[in-house]
Amino acid sequence: MPSHNPVLPNALNTPGIKRLRNKRVILASASPRRKEILRALGLEPEIVPSTFAENLPLSSFEQIHEYPVATATHKAVQVYERLVNENPDDPPDLVIGADTVVFTHALPSTTLEMETGTRQELLEKPTSKEDNLRMLQDLNGSVCEVVTGVSLVYPILTAPGYAVKEMDERTLVYFVDNPIHILEAYVENGEGSDRAGGFAVQGLGSLLIRKIDGDYHNVVGFPGASFFQLLDELVAEEEDFLQI
Repeated sequence: MPSHNPVLPNALNTPGIKRLRNKRVILASASPRRKEILRALGLEPEIVPSTFAENLPLSSFEQIHEYPVATATHKAVQVYERLVNENPDDPPDLVIGADTVVFTHALPSTTLEMETGTRQELLEKPTSKEDNLRMLQDLNGSVCEVVTGVSLVYPILTAPGYAVKEMDERTLVYFVDNPIHILEAYVENGEGSDRAGGFAVQGLGSLLIRKIDGDYHNVVGFPGASFFQLLDELVAEEEDFLQI
């Protein structure tokens, strides 16, 4: 059986990190940004991207923040089941799923609807330069909410053979009221073409942003602090977490 150790020398020696030593940990995402965040925090999981279509209907969720959490869970479960079927003798000990989305008009939705008649809009990756510009114009001088759903899938002895632990992290991003030529120049640069909301906070997109309220890494794509806190909570609450 192959040996595994995703914990890097720079990792803090926390209860969660201790439990991950010599375990097979999987990140169900091809995002280089999530990989970089985890690596900087001392964890280097195997990368096994999910093939989940990410097409859940937003209208099926009573609370919009449930949407990225559900997508993250579908990703993680799909990868967990696939790896168990491919190699039952070397199953994953932990699969991490994540999904980051951007919602416009970051006020409590009920208050916003009552006062302005405006509903929060989900911003996916732009489909074209025109769509990217439309997104940035909507965000310009306003506030958006970046939400990352994180789902952890790990083995247990009872059916269906795995457990799921979910969380979400929410961060507010405040945009400068930029002139149109700045937005157009950013769109032409192409940096935001493959990012939810059409901007990258860690790159040139920082020129569009006035301040961030919350976890910066969450806006990049993965809430590292909350993830490691969740691991510690699981160690404290579940005696056999990652011990099977």
